[in-house]
Amino acid sequence: MLYEFKSRATGNLVMTQKVAERLLAIIGKAPGPTGIILPAQMPAAIQALEAAIAAERAHPQAEEADTDNDGERDPERSPAITLAQRAWPLIDMIRTAAAAEREITWGV
Repeated sequence: MLYEFKSRATGNLVMTQKVAERLLAIIGKAPGPTGIILPAQMPAAIQALEAAIAAERAHPQAEEADTDNDGERDPERSPAITLAQRAWPLIDMIRTAAAAEREITWGV
């Protein structure tokens, strides 16, 4: 399943189910076929995403997964995608929608 986030202040944003549900959980929204982020909820949502990104940077488990037992990076594996990379489009959308005082919806 794909999640398509929409706002009248921005273009649409499409994410895979796994990524979208992780980000929704971070901001305290229940994953599901429909939902809304209200402008009043957006500052807290941005803060929650930024805190999760900071926590991931403080404990970089993804880098460990990309190395073998002697600390060498496996050249056959593609680099891990960080939470910051996955969350940036949604953070940008939330910031733009908040500035325009427009909600973000999905599944509507």
